[in-house]
Amino acid sequence: MTHQPIQSSNDLVSGRALTHVTYPCASVSKLKLIIAFTSIASACLAQTAAPTHDIKSDKPEKNYLIGGQITAIAQSVLPFRSPYSGQNSFVAPSRFSTEWTDTYTLYLGYRPTPGVELYVDPEMARGAGVGGAVGLAGFPNGDVLRVPGFGIGALPETPYLGRYFVRAMLSTGHGTTKISAGENQIAGTAPTERLVLTAGKVAVPDIFDANSYASSTRTQFMNWALINNAAYDYAADTRGYSDGVALEWVHPTWTLRAGLFEMPIVPNGPTLATHWSQDRGDQVEAEVHPQALKGKDPAVVRLLAYRNTAHMGNYAQAIQQGLQAGTPPNITATEKDGAIKYGFGLNMEQAVADDGDTGVFARFGWDDGATESFAYTECDDHIALGAQISGKRWKLSQDRIGVALVSDGLSGPHRQYLADGGTGFLLGDGKLNYGRETVVEAYYQRQLSKFLAATLDFQLIANPGYNQDRGPISLITARLHYEF
Repeated sequence: MTHQPIQSSNDLVSGRALTHVTYPCASVSKLKLIIAFTSIASACLAQTAAPTHDIKSDKPEKNYLIGGQITAIAQSVLPFRSPYSGQNSFVAPSRFSTEWTDTYTLYLGYRPTPGVELYVDPEMARGAGVGGAVGLAGFPNGDVLRVPGFGIGALPETPYLGRYFVRAMLSTGHGTTKISAGENQIAGTAPTERLVLTAGKVAVPDIFDANSYASSTRTQFMNWALINNAAYDYAADTRGYSDGVALEWVHPTWTLRAGLFEMPIVPNGPTLATHWSQDRGDQVEAEVHPQALKGKDPAVVRLLAYRNTAHMGNYAQAIQQGLQAGTPPNITATEKDGAIKYGFGLNMEQAVADDGDTGVFARFGWDDGATESFAYTECDDHIALGAQISGKRWKLSQDRIGVALVSDGLSGPHRQYLADGGTGFLLGDGKLNYGRETVVEAYYQRQLSKFLAATLDFQLIANPGYNQDRGPISLITARLHYEF
């Protein structure tokens, strides 16, 4: 599941985790439940004498935040070519197949004193992913659990705390800037130049690798490879969160960020390791705002480097052990404490028109591809290009169109491991006719009211799981998003 960003100095991302529970014949009743919930919430807002904030405006300035969101997603996959399949293949349906997910979040914040803010986000996430939620590097629904079948029942569909963290700011210069209310952001003012310390449980993409046009599966693109750099194997538990600390030095024309976060004990596992010396994800990011287009807002360029240390395995060693034993390679047999994985990312965006609501973006990512993919998805190099177009062009200013193209690849050892019959936490068809996994995604989002938006999304995925023998996969998605 993706996470909606906490907006300490930039936009945020949404989470990644749902339990896999199927609701037979429940689509109609589920839709009625969601509509009823949104109607009740709207009525409560209308009857509140002094609303806490308007998430779409810059006012009023208060020392607390009460907000929330509900997102319902119905995703359908059409039958596709699948001459064979393995343990972790995306399952080809015999006919048109649909799965639902629905997520519920409250955003609660309090500012006890200027410069210090406390946040907690109760959540509930339910549903299942199409195709068994495996077999793809770029899974088409960011609100789906990334580890299919991982201890089914171990992640109940009851409410849980997604985030709980403290944010502290210290001025390092003169002047102030206005901060609008948003998800995990209390309206107010902040020093133009400041240090921002965030500590607690968050999603790493809340702070790193954010992008104004491709970060939220609930309001923008939905594919994992578009809401984040797919080669950024950032520290996270099964639901997409981690405990840690990040420090940002914010300046009007640049920002520097560094963060340390706990890695999971096992790949995409629900429990985080607490041995910081040998189980930790480190990342640094530099952001600059160059003037790329004359007469336009400055571009935003973010350069990321990360290094994970955890109990991880090595693809080349697994291949060698498999050859010696005459069995498919097993990455878990090579896992050892203190293993290292590192990578880099380049993230760019450029506002073109309509006060930034129309713009273009690009992401590039690479990791060493030697150590096993452990926390996000199975990808070693990544390219994404896309654009968002504002409805101001056709006099529907809050509507949006998004179009994007993604190409993901694997390192030589990683692809050989899969070709020899190995499995990762997401991939494993039993064999592999390698080709880059390519995703095309397009959506139209219609703003139905101040609080409610509906989206129609189409995705085409070629070479699913990097396998030219399978696919292409076509998916049609309807999304209903309510926020207050």
